[in-house]
Amino acid sequence: MFGAAFLAGLAVPVIGTASAHAMGTDLYVNNSSVSHCTNSGSGTKTAPYCSVQAAADAAVPGQTVHVAVGDYREHLTLTRSGTTAAPITFIGATSDDGSAVVGMSDAGHPGHGLLVSGAQHIRIKGFQFVSDEDEPALFDHATDVSVIGSFPWGGGAGTAAVRVGTGSDRVTFGGSELNPIGPAVVIEQGASNTVVTTNDIISNSGGSDPQIVATGAPGTTVVGNTISSNCGGGVILDGASTGAVVENNVIDTGDDSDYPTLRCPAGSKDTGISVSAQAAADTRVDYNVVSPTSGGPAYAWAGTPYTTRPAFTAASGQGAHDFVSDPTIPWKGTAPRTAAWVDSADENAPGLLDADAWGWPAQDDPLVPNTGTGSGFRDRGAEEYQDFGSVFTPTGPTRVLDTRDGTGTGGTAAPLRIGGTVNLKLSDITGVPATGVTAVTMNVTVTRPTSSGVLTVYPHDQAKPIASNLNWAAGRTVANLVTVPVGADGTVSFSANGVAGTVDVVADLAGYYSAKGSPFSPAGPTRLLDTRKGIGTARAPVTLGHTVDLQVAGVGGVPSTGVTAVTLNVTVADTTSGGVLTVYPHGQTPPTASNVNWTAGAVVPNVVTVPVVDGKVSFFVHGGTGKADVIADLAGYYGASGKNSYRAEGPWRLMDTRKDTYLDEGMTLRKAGVVPQGGDLTVPMGPVPMSAVVLNVTVTAPTAAGVLTAYPSGTPRPATSNLNWVKGQTVANQVIVPVGKDGKVVFHNGSSGTVHIVIDYFGRQSI
Repeated sequence: MFGAAFLAGLAVPVIGTASAHAMGTDLYVNNSSVSHCTNSGSGTKTAPYCSVQAAADAAVPGQTVHVAVGDYREHLTLTRSGTTAAPITFIGATSDDGSAVVGMSDAGHPGHGLLVSGAQHIRIKGFQFVSDEDEPALFDHATDVSVIGSFPWGGGAGTAAVRVGTGSDRVTFGGSELNPIGPAVVIEQGASNTVVTTNDIISNSGGSDPQIVATGAPGTTVVGNTISSNCGGGVILDGASTGAVVENNVIDTGDDSDYPTLRCPAGSKDTGISVSAQAAADTRVDYNVVSPTSGGPAYAWAGTPYTTRPAFTAASGQGAHDFVSDPTIPWKGTAPRTAAWVDSADENAPGLLDADAWGWPAQDDPLVPNTGTGSGFRDRGAEEYQDFGSVFTPTGPTRVLDTRDGTGTGGTAAPLRIGGTVNLKLSDITGVPATGVTAVTMNVTVTRPTSSGVLTVYPHDQAKPIASNLNWAAGRTVANLVTVPVGADGTVSFSANGVAGTVDVVADLAGYYSAKGSPFSPAGPTRLLDTRKGIGTARAPVTLGHTVDLQVAGVGGVPSTGVTAVTLNVTVADTTSGGVLTVYPHGQTPPTASNVNWTAGAVVPNVVTVPVVDGKVSFFVHGGTGKADVIADLAGYYGASGKNSYRAEGPWRLMDTRKDTYLDEGMTLRKAGVVPQGGDLTVPMGPVPMSAVVLNVTVTAPTAAGVLTAYPSGTPRPATSNLNWVKGQTVANQVIVPVGKDGKVVFHNGSSGTVHIVIDYFGRQSI
């Protein structure tokens, strides 16, 4: 039995917009205790009807009936008709607290939740129709009726959740979730032009019932459904169901109780798609995915079973774009996701809705080829796959913000006050798409600070998080790479925190993440350049004003071709004077941008993501006079062979050893504390799969000079570094590091003293 209290707690997505051309005032239904409802009134917003039936009996063509969240214990029967130009529309309100539930939920009170009897030109959206012993939704001699995003619940063994009766024409049912005890949708002989579209159907019967059955029903369209029949048939076109279309469906007839084998008992009627000899003459079957896991036939065409797609196509001329394959998406950790139904639907199929069963629009998985028609990236089945990230387009480096001269601030040249915020609208920048950008990578520099402070970069449409990107002392120029999610309005915010004073902020764009671009491959950390030892170049420090070209393609695990950008941890050391380092695409003029800034004697690291040209990147050291050694450690690369997309998340504080506590992967509170000399801090990155993480790591309160090395747990510690510091210094750097097989990253304190470590999470690279 379906309890009313349970049903009223469910939220239902509403898909589409009302098509009524209002010819009168809208009607309202609200049976809550504070609504002052009455069935003897006229259904105004201030004095609504108490029952949906009262409104249905009063509605005229062009009117819309708005039904508030609630439990309406009535058998709704629609007999009044709209017109072609002015249908009658019923809209059920939905919210996080419930939905409009119509029907009798007490056993012993048989009756339909919804009965459309002889009515024409009706639009219904956003309800739950409930019946314990009869069909939740029944259409009897109904014409031009659509029910979208309205979930039928209940029924009994052998009783359909939705029944389209004899004499009905142009009935559409879609955008819903069905868990039927019997069949999901039954289309009776004499019904015509029925459309069953974009429904997520999971059998609740434990066996044998087919899910979509049309018997002698011409013009049936079954498009974009996800069907799990639990050893019953998937789609059956019986008798003279001529002129049918079966496209874009994902059908699994396997035994859910036998997971993971899913094989059905011998004798099960577990055929995916069955088409009778009468219907076969002019039925179109294509772009479906039929799972073979049940062990039964994928198809039965005119009485002959077929287990493979080529055999079916050869015999019938149908299914040329079908797949007979497991529709699940396996997580292997070593290769991109593969699923036959992703980005492969026929967008020209009749009856498709604008969104999936949950209201989500089509999404382009950047790691899956677009093999469908139309845009090419609509998915088969009722659900648009959403669990993927973005890929990277390198650009620049290009200066996009400079408070010293008004770049990015609308021409206003003024330092940022401590406690203040400057907003940068990335969509206004040439080369950055106006929509679809999920994150940007920038080299951010603070300069001319009049006091110490902290800079936080975050999405403009979020509250300022407890996270940081740069830390500085008065008079110091400090740079750091920042990869930050972009707000829905295409804007990121820079907030200066501290006690008082001002600071100038400079940002150089390195690239952006969206649905188009290059996927990432974590690599290393591996040393590619060290002028102190002659790695990657001559063994000699770089004189200020000179350039070093570094071959990266084909080196250190980087492919020899197809690489668009690399991410390096770059360190300058043994500096004899102050200077600036710019890393840029080989063969180009050094841009007005900087990556590392230093004073004489300092050792300064920073992460750099830079486009690759001719397999190389260039390092230009400029300033006054003097020399500096340059070291570069590979963190990963972008290119055609990449397997990872980026999930821009956060930012949020993952760890602060000064607070002595953190949440481990089991959400248990653990003690952290100071990291001892030569000690390791091993941090779980989270329960979700990831190949690499993007972090901002800050060391503070060190009691001696040292270096920090971040590397994947379970692997040998590499001879590389991510941060360098002197005693008492607070310093931050972005860290892009592969994650160990146990989901953890190790942070090694390579110093003779203790140090505190603060880790802020900005996103993850995942296959």
